[in-house]
Amino acid sequence: MDFTNDSSWMDLDGETEGKQVIVGVCAMEKKTLSKPMKEILTRLEEFEYIKTCIFTEKVILEEPVEKWPLCDCLISFHSKGFPLEKSITYANLRKPLVINNLESQFAIQDRREVYRILSTAGIDLPRHAVLDRDLPPEETNFEEQDDSVVVNGVVFNKPFVEKPVDAEDHNIIIYYPASAGGGSQRLFRKIGSRSSVYSPESNVRRAGSFIYEDFMATDGTDVKVYTVGPDYAHAEARKSPALDGKVERNSEGKEVRYPVILSNKEKLIARKVCMAFNQTVCGFDLLRANGRSCVCDVNGFSFVKNSRKYYDDCSNILGNMILRELAPTLHIPWTIPFQLDDPPIVPTTVGKMMELRCVVAVVRHGDRTPKQKMKLEVKHPMFFDLFKRMNGYKVNHVKLKKPKHLQEVLDIARFLITEIEKGGSSNEVIEEKKSKLDQVRYILEMYGHFSGINRKVQLKYQPKGRPKSTSSEEEALKEPSLLLVLKWGGELTPTGRVQAEELGKVFRCMYPGGQDLLIGGVPAHETQVDRYTRAASLPNGEYAGTQGLGLLRLHSTYRHDLKIYASDEGRVQMTAAAFAKGLLALEGELTPILVQMVKSANTNGLLDN
Repeated sequence: MDFTNDSSWMDLDGETEGKQVIVGVCAMEKKTLSKPMKEILTRLEEFEYIKTCIFTEKVILEEPVEKWPLCDCLISFHSKGFPLEKSITYANLRKPLVINNLESQFAIQDRREVYRILSTAGIDLPRHAVLDRDLPPEETNFEEQDDSVVVNGVVFNKPFVEKPVDAEDHNIIIYYPASAGGGSQRLFRKIGSRSSVYSPESNVRRAGSFIYEDFMATDGTDVKVYTVGPDYAHAEARKSPALDGKVERNSEGKEVRYPVILSNKEKLIARKVCMAFNQTVCGFDLLRANGRSCVCDVNGFSFVKNSRKYYDDCSNILGNMILRELAPTLHIPWTIPFQLDDPPIVPTTVGKMMELRCVVAVVRHGDRTPKQKMKLEVKHPMFFDLFKRMNGYKVNHVKLKKPKHLQEVLDIARFLITEIEKGGSSNEVIEEKKSKLDQVRYILEMYGHFSGINRKVQLKYQPKGRPKSTSSEEEALKEPSLLLVLKWGGELTPTGRVQAEELGKVFRCMYPGGQDLLIGGVPAHETQVDRYTRAASLPNGEYAGTQGLGLLRLHSTYRHDLKIYASDEGRVQMTAAAFAKGLLALEGELTPILVQMVKSANTNGLLDN
């Protein structure tokens, strides 16, 4: 445009008035017409300044790139039969904003390159070696033994995994040792309700190039991670295909997947994978075993199936990313909304607007049953033996909460009660009162099992026996004894659990960015009331519209470092788990949440000071 002509300045507003960013989607029809792609493109269309255009398969395969539709932003990715070279030629010709780097998609098709890039990026991998049969025979060293193989000097004992170097080849084999029955599990692309089959064949394949790696025992689950940019990762777990080969499906025939909370270290891995492969939208597989998280496969462009929250988050991030890059150059009057990677600015008590860096909450436990306690002076050698084994003489007291230790106290109480009931000389050495021992037994036998968080026993060393109760009591030489203190009760009530969960829900609403229930602004045909009505009508578990969505989105990002600490009191730990359940909109029982999310900490210093 010639800006020296005055009339052209007059026309500028008119030209940009209906201007939109054209987002071209260039992939095979099986991908572009899939449900996840439709869900995300529909949400992208809700942005006022975005219009999507799907390239038909006929155009992609048959037309020269000069005749392909024009676009400002290109979403293009490889799958079977897709001409990747052709799409690179188109991108070089039209120079659109490319969401997933096209050249890097060649590397994703070769597992050798995938592992090399992961290794260079400092990402943890299973121990592996490459057998490249394309090289001259003298450059490779391979030896097969009964229960192991040697690949270029590296020994892999069974169980080990054999993967073709071609990432499009999903015929992966796991070989089992003879001690476990031998044979192998043969994995393949899902066919109906099967993803693998057991075979009695124990010998490795002799034709083709493979990667051999240690088999990692993951308790029967694989974690699938999906990034949208370096700061966002959604994770799900599914039953490992190596387990029994049967695909778990729900009533609608979809593969059953479970939500997963990624650790901070795993969020960093997701960030590194996304950046190392230059793939904004990127799926990869994570194996969790023995405290390690290893990446075993990178799939490139892939979407989560059947997650309304993910569809909303993905389209929101992509839409804002596209407009942030292109709106200024296309003269589109778009204002940058609050983004997950923006620091939240909040009003303070002194009236200033400041950046929110962290939130620290100190929370008391919820409603509890009455706390109860009993004391008993004990002198029997069996108690002293337990005290000594627990290293009690070092600090003069021990605290017993583990089921096996409580069981020992119960066994001693039962033994002493039996001895007292026998009568005769056997109970002369037993100075403990039978009524008190009965009470100890009764309390420890409650509930029929020890959960470890509803009762505890303390043993305190008294070198001069029980102290004088009154000043008039005569001072006499006494033998050392132990004071047994048994505490029970003080458990979180059902009301207490509800209180903690509700507090978590309210707490997440404090974080900014969760007020807009739909993505990309309000559609013209819907009023504010309609939006809230639609959000409220969503079934449980689909929280695109849940209050406090800003915090839930933040928790899916690399920036959110959430830590929950609790003292070792059962009621406090369960309160923390219920709070986490409400805060992060989790579902199900508290025990898994407690194990994964709540850390025990020495909070006594905080409480005492």
